[in-house]
Amino acid sequence: MSNGSAERAVVLGGSISGLLTARVLADAYGEVLVVDRDRFTGPGVRQSVPQGRHAHGLLARGQQAVEELFPGLTGELRAAGVPVGDVSARMRWYVDGHRLRPGPTGLLIIGAARPVLEHHVRARVAALPNVRFVEGHDITGLAATPDGNRVTGVHVQERAEGSTPRRLDAALVVDATGRGSRAPKWLRDLGYPEVPEERVKVDLAYTSRRYRLRTNPFTDEQSINVIATPGHPRGAFFHTLGGDECLLSLTGLLGDHPPTDPEGFVAYAKSLPVPDIHEAIADAEPLTEPVCFRFPASTRRHYERLTRFPEGFLVVGDAFCVFNPVYGQGMTAAALQARTLRQHLGGTLRPAEFFADAARVVDAPWEIAAGGDLAFPGVTGRRSVKTHIGNAYVSRVQSAATRDAEVTNAFMRVAGLIDPPQALMRPRLALRVLRGARRAARGDDQLAA
Repeated sequence: MSNGSAERAVVLGGSISGLLTARVLADAYGEVLVVDRDRFTGPGVRQSVPQGRHAHGLLARGQQAVEELFPGLTGELRAAGVPVGDVSARMRWYVDGHRLRPGPTGLLIIGAARPVLEHHVRARVAALPNVRFVEGHDITGLAATPDGNRVTGVHVQERAEGSTPRRLDAALVVDATGRGSRAPKWLRDLGYPEVPEERVKVDLAYTSRRYRLRTNPFTDEQSINVIATPGHPRGAFFHTLGGDECLLSLTGLLGDHPPTDPEGFVAYAKSLPVPDIHEAIADAEPLTEPVCFRFPASTRRHYERLTRFPEGFLVVGDAFCVFNPVYGQGMTAAALQARTLRQHLGGTLRPAEFFADAARVVDAPWEIAAGGDLAFPGVTGRRSVKTHIGNAYVSRVQSAATRDAEVTNAFMRVAGLIDPPQALMRPRLALRVLRGARRAARGDDQLAA
């Protein structure tokens, strides 16, 4: 498919993934339409994005990718009061009740509330002269050639009484509608085979609440994070939102969900293996009621394995691969997929080639998230020998990181998707990991040399 400048591209979904996709398509197409069921009225939580009320972060690699797509955005967010800081030195991380030893990494993490980040990104995209938003519209299906070999547009209908369906013709349609994507059904309707899926069932829930603090627990930090482990499966993300406001998201998996009644919410926070968060909210003023978001399973759709696929159609973001949100990888993976798409827009865009490269982009975050979840005995999914060995080693990495800032920084580089998981196995680091894990096991307070 040629990317002639006079052609139109349509992006389905106006969330982070759709916005980033529209940004790169704007460089290659004469017109880009972003279709979304919501109407955007400002930086508020959208009805179709219930996870917008919960803790979000743009990982280090995501910050770099988004800054590349929107130069100056990090500074703009800082100026707007969004917390931006070093992923280790400005964050308090706990594993099994022990704090990971912090140290400067030079890597930034953006801890914006999801609606705020979306608002700033959307404003940048909306300023592009060839991008237009088609708001308040449902997507009713794809338009294609009679033989189904090419997608030629999309059918939409305004969410208003008396509206009728209409067709938006396009040289390219990109599905960025998220984990509820209907692309597998649309493909079946066009005569294509079932999309292979891989699922890791976690039965996770977030419950979140905003507070105004009376006692500031953060000092110069921007968040306090408790990483869930098989030994202590309850977790938390406690973010400053600027000023004296903060957001607490409690997490629990395998049905052990944080309650939504205020007393139960506070009791769940008290059950965490460290007291920092409970002590901070004990005298804080609640600004919202606790609200819950459930996440049943991480799902990877292997579009790259299909032997047939229509021209003029792509799938990105959570519609392509959705991760357990506690790892914070979704927005970063979307940004990396947008960069990958940009690399394919210089000539003939072939879906099979794009999907092959997009699959490589999500390999590392999938290994981290799905593999990490499989360390919990009750989580269902395919466990390989590599999974068992990797989880045993990561446990030692985390233990060593409580004594050694260099190990913490290496762990954060992998968690931030800067380095691949295999980087933790480099001989020099592996020696520090094994030595540090032994010291932690015997309670030796001596720092790693």
